[in-house]
Amino acid sequence: MFKVEDDIFYVGVNDHSIDLFEGLYSVPDGVSYNSYVIKDEKIAVLDTADASFGPEWLKNVRAVLGDRHPDYLVIHHMEPDHSANIQNFLRVYPNVQVVGNSKTFAMIKEYFGFDVNNALKVEEGSVIPLGKHSLRFVMAPLVHWPEVMVSYDETSGTVFSADAFGKFGALDADQPWDDEARRYYIGIVGKYGVQVQTLLKKLSALNVKRICPLHGPVLDKDLDHYISLYDTWSSYRPEKDAVMVAYASIYGHTKAVALTVADMLKKAGKEVIVEDLARADRSKCVAEAFMCSRLVLASVTYNAEIFPAMREFLDCLTERNFRSRTIGIIENGTWAPISGKLMRERLAGCKDLNILTQTVKIRAAFSEENVPEMEALVNEILK
Repeated sequence: MFKVEDDIFYVGVNDHSIDLFEGLYSVPDGVSYNSYVIKDEKIAVLDTADASFGPEWLKNVRAVLGDRHPDYLVIHHMEPDHSANIQNFLRVYPNVQVVGNSKTFAMIKEYFGFDVNNALKVEEGSVIPLGKHSLRFVMAPLVHWPEVMVSYDETSGTVFSADAFGKFGALDADQPWDDEARRYYIGIVGKYGVQVQTLLKKLSALNVKRICPLHGPVLDKDLDHYISLYDTWSSYRPEKDAVMVAYASIYGHTKAVALTVADMLKKAGKEVIVEDLARADRSKCVAEAFMCSRLVLASVTYNAEIFPAMREFLDCLTERNFRSRTIGIIENGTWAPISGKLMRERLAGCKDLNILTQTVKIRAAFSEENVPEMEALVNEILK
């Protein structure tokens, strides 16, 4: 709990007990469930917290409110890690108005089985005056659920951004913002770049001085940096001119070729990231693929298919609209080297991919006969 500015307070909680966010993403440094209070002539509480942290969150809210009662509970996003304590809050403060849009209240009924009696429905451009502060609502559907909205405090220039601009990691975790925010964005929101671009255009018309997301730290410095990254990510542009070499190997032969190609690229002056897909964190690998301008895929053939780790990696890319990259292919197979063909087919639905014609084809183990193909692939990548 801390003061964001004179009348705005953070009342969220840190979760260090969680191992997988959304049952999928590893979060070794935990995660935060952010909630805020604007304390004015009228009081607005913004979002709740995960079900496991109801008592702690309510204690934080009470510590800020003291003897006063809130007027509004604003629900920006209905994902249960932010909305699970709506009913608990209403038991303590039964006269509060719950603020949401039409989709919000339908989801409250679906998730928690009750109708909100004191509902205040808002839409694009609706304003709730609190006194010195006023909250203007901006709809942000599919960033990353259909009911999502954000609010803008016209007095302080604060955007309460729902899941946008969030990151993995509890607030007491000392880690760079970019890496964990990138992994969070690409994994959680990455499919919906068009919708994020729409939200960014709406925010560009506002005098934004601070961003308060539902996960991760309050952002009040270098906002151009964070907004620029979101613009890059949601436009599916690479962040840097670099090559990711992602391999799936069984006995080390495919790995040896992948590492050799990576060394060739490094000697040519390229920045290279190498990942073993069977062992590396999947969400980190996916985020790195989106970060780089070029991607080399190296996979053994397995059960007449792509090796599972590579197949799952490619599915993660295609689900998130992977596009506008150069792709190199390395395949291995003793009697049926078809992983290259299958990888190309897997990527066929992606837009604006330049899949290089040169393929490195290994028969079982790496040999000197593969060197000309590897050199040709590296030369194509360098172009």
